[in-house]
Amino acid sequence: MNSRTRIKICGLSRVEDVQTAVTSGADAIGLVFYEKSPRYVTPEVAAELIASVPPYVAAVGLFVNARPEDVQQIVARAPVSQLQFHGDETVEQCCEIAKLVNRPFTRALRVSADMSGADLLKYEQSYRAASTLFSGLLLDAFVDGYGGGGKVFDWSLIPKELAPRVVLSGGLSVQNVTDAMRRVRPYAVDVSSGVEQAKGVKDPARITAFIRAVRQADASLDE
Repeated sequence: MNSRTRIKICGLSRVEDVQTAVTSGADAIGLVFYEKSPRYVTPEVAAELIASVPPYVAAVGLFVNARPEDVQQIVARAPVSQLQFHGDETVEQCCEIAKLVNRPFTRALRVSADMSGADLLKYEQSYRAASTLFSGLLLDAFVDGYGGGGKVFDWSLIPKELAPRVVLSGGLSVQNVTDAMRRVRPYAVDVSSGVEQAKGVKDPARITAFIRAVRQADASLDE
């Protein structure tokens, strides 16, 4: 078990929510550049949010089936420190875009019931072999659309040898994150809808409570 599980709060759109996440102890914030999402932010808004982030807190840009030139333009305006691909991009497309903007990237994999642990390992290995800019998998539930669905997948599908390297996402909340950490022992957890008061609107109290729950789980699991 990592002594400190990393935490990403995704889908932020207001400076005050970024500040809440940072002061509560988040390691990363997620900015959604997918226009069909209720959590979408323009590059101009994203630049303002990034400007409010202190050193050593990562700003992650989430993209869905974006063209390389569009990602390049967005990153030029809003200098995220890492990319997250959450659509139907191929290995080659992810690597091409990451190289173009010279940013490390995570790849979101929507885990369905017919997948096996071997499938997840093979998926990760294909990306790791393809690019030194690949930093890991984000495992999410398979739902209609691309992320933020608030659904949990079967965590038992995650191989024990893969778990310490993954970002666990999909339906996490203050109510279930302790159980998720105990069962999976992931490198990081990622939450979006689980800390919202309405779709696309974050709840500061839920952000704080979620981060506190992760830290308390870290402490109990290390005992």
